[in-house]
Amino acid sequence: MLVFGTEMELITFIFVLFECLIFFFQFIYYLFRPQDKKRLFYLILLFLLLIYNFGANLFPDERIPLPIILQNIIAYSSGFLMAAYIPYYFYKVYDLKKLRFLAYYGTLLFIVAPFVLFFIIGYSLDGDLDNASQRGLFIPMLYGGYFVYAIFKEVYKKLKENVNSENIINAVIVCCAVLPWSILPVIVYMDCSQTIEVLVCNSGFCIMTIIFIRQSIKESKAEYKLLQEMNKGQIKQEERYELNCKLYNLTARETGIVKLIDKGLKYKSIAEELFISERTVSKHVQNIFIKVGVSNKVELIKKLNE
Repeated sequence: MLVFGTEMELITFIFVLFECLIFFFQFIYYLFRPQDKKRLFYLILLFLLLIYNFGANLFPDERIPLPIILQNIIAYSSGFLMAAYIPYYFYKVYDLKKLRFLAYYGTLLFIVAPFVLFFIIGYSLDGDLDNASQRGLFIPMLYGGYFVYAIFKEVYKKLKENVNSENIINAVIVCCAVLPWSILPVIVYMDCSQTIEVLVCNSGFCIMTIIFIRQSIKESKAEYKLLQEMNKGQIKQEERYELNCKLYNLTARETGIVKLIDKGLKYKSIAEELFISERTVSKHVQNIFIKVGVSNKVELIKKLNE
């Protein structure tokens, strides 16, 4: 069943309405806490999903005053754009360091390059969409399979380091979330119906939303408990410093750098202490400033000691 005389089916329209509602409330929440980078990554993912649901399901339409070739390129670009962002999302949000290559270079080589080569250039020249789809989706399809393998391997490695019920649940949910995204190129490659494509794509997002909300609730409870203890004066100064670092979502590396800054060490000395480059230290410090909402080291130390 199509809606409003467009090529969009009813189930797609329902998902779009639901996701627009989620985006609105999450964006309002982010405005109050701009240091929450995980929420920002989630909002970007949701925005790209909305673009995909519109672009892939409204185009092509002969009633739209755009060339059909351009409409098809726009439709496919929305899917490739979202596919290019997903490895980066998992790399950043779940702190899977081994996915760095896939998140940056793998995306350019195996998603962006095939799209430019086969759709923007090839399809524009010969107008053969079937040929562009068969060739342009084959490499991303293989890449999606390898990405699933890399995710499973990294999640299993993290799970082995600390086996408990909470980590087992998180590992299972993450693996369930990545599967629908990985098989999406296969669905498009096989030219399945819009209903199947939408269900597969949006089911992955729904699982990731469950993960995100679950983590947000857990962090909010911990933060509330922390604030209560702070107000009661039950936390020593050094503990307060550590907890403030957690409150601003500083990573273990960033917390270590802050402690060295607090001791008066320069960037060069910090780099030597941590066996990293001075440029890397500077990059970490800039990220810390953004998270804490300060512009210099004096403000940073003062705020974390409050």
